[in-house]
Amino acid sequence: MNLPHWRKKFAVAFAGLFHTCRTQSSMRVHCTCGGLVVVLAAMTGVSPKEWAVLLLAIGGVISLELVNTAIEAIVDLVSPQHSELARTAKDTSAAAVLVAAITAIGVGAWIFVPHWWAVLRS
Repeated sequence: MNLPHWRKKFAVAFAGLFHTCRTQSSMRVHCTCGGLVVVLAAMTGVSPKEWAVLLLAIGGVISLELVNTAIEAIVDLVSPQHSELARTAKDTSAAAVLVAAITAIGVGAWIFVPHWWAVLRS
């Protein structure tokens, strides 16, 4: 196994992650919300399975935001002028992030509400 080769792959991947965090306000919102969910989960005492589901939801939203950013960059590169196809590509990739974010909110409610309801009832 060529370790320097793998190090470079990880360095490039982290560069893309950090670039997206620096340049995309939506990514900063998603990361902030994901961090808040992690803190709330730790304070609430969710089960290991609930942790897994929450982390998958957070990871899905962040991953799709990365893909959305990549698609927007490619579209801007190949179609700097206005194009309906370019707009459709950007809108559709943004919609994928929206669907994932709404789903993640639903997952969070499904996990947290019963825990919080039990605390309120006691």
